[in-house]
Amino acid sequence: MWITIIVLAALVVLFGLFVINARQKMKSLKDVKDSEKIKILTDQNFQNKIKTGTFLVDFWAAWCMPCKMMVPVLNEVAEEAGEKVTIAKLNVDEQKATAARFSVRSIPTMILFRNGKEVKRIVGVKTKDYLLKELDRSTIA
Repeated sequence: MWITIIVLAALVVLFGLFVINARQKMKSLKDVKDSEKIKILTDQNFQNKIKTGTFLVDFWAAWCMPCKMMVPVLNEVAEEAGEKVTIAKLNVDEQKATAARFSVRSIPTMILFRNGKEVKRIVGVKTKDYLLKELDRSTIA
């Protein structure tokens, strides 16, 4: 019984150290600028911009560490996707109406739109390869 308690205590301590280390790494993330290929959307221009073509819209906030982790990934996706998909961003703190309209409850949320209609929703931090595969799958149809 004592061995079980000791093992559990050790696991709790290790998990705590893991969490502290992860938080420190996230706090040390530097702000990365968006690529010039990424379009900025607002409540006012959202519907007009996405009505034709294929758009991957990143719903994000400045305080969101996972959102900051996605910036370099989305920059690379914007470079590799070329003309077939436009990568765009919408700040949920500044553009609340559009975020509410699409029921964005957690961020980062990326929604793929084709001609103004939602095709796919991706929630959380994803890799460049994952996003490119999803874009290929969703833009073929």
